[in-house]
Amino acid sequence: MSTTRRPVSDEISWVLTPLLELPGVQHALIATGDGLVEGASPDLSRASAERVAAMTATLHAASRAFTTAFTDVEKPKLAQTVVESDLGFAIVVPAGQNTSLAVFATPDAQLGNIAYQMQVQVAALARALASPARQPDATGRT
Repeated sequence: MSTTRRPVSDEISWVLTPLLELPGVQHALIATGDGLVEGASPDLSRASAERVAAMTATLHAASRAFTTAFTDVEKPKLAQTVVESDLGFAIVVPAGQNTSLAVFATPDAQLGNIAYQMQVQVAALARALASPARQPDATGRT
C-alpha cells in the first residue's frame, strides 16, 4: 500500500500531517475555542475550514453543556466528541487550552487508530508549545 504524503503549510499544521496519512482520514483542522482556524489540511478550502472551526467551537460548547445537563457537574473535561453520519465520522478532541483538533474520516476508517493518533499529536503539540524559545549562545548562534 502506498501512502501519499499531503504537506501542510501553516506553522502549527505539522500536527495534522500524521493524521492525514491514516487510511480514511479526509480532512483535519486545528481550531481555537472561539472558532478560528489555526491550521487546516490543504484539501480543505478556506471557507470550509472557517465553517468547520466555528462548528468545532460550537460542538465543544454544546457537548460540555450536554454533559453538564446530565451530570450537574460544571465545566466537565471532554475527552472527545464524535459525530457519525452516512458520510463518515467527525471527531473533535481538546488540544490544549482554548484549542481543538478535528478530523473527518470515511465510514470505514479505523476510529481507534485515528483517536490514538489524535492523542499522540495533541501530546506532541503540547510539548512543542511548552518548549522555551532557543536562546543564542555566547557566540551568537542558536
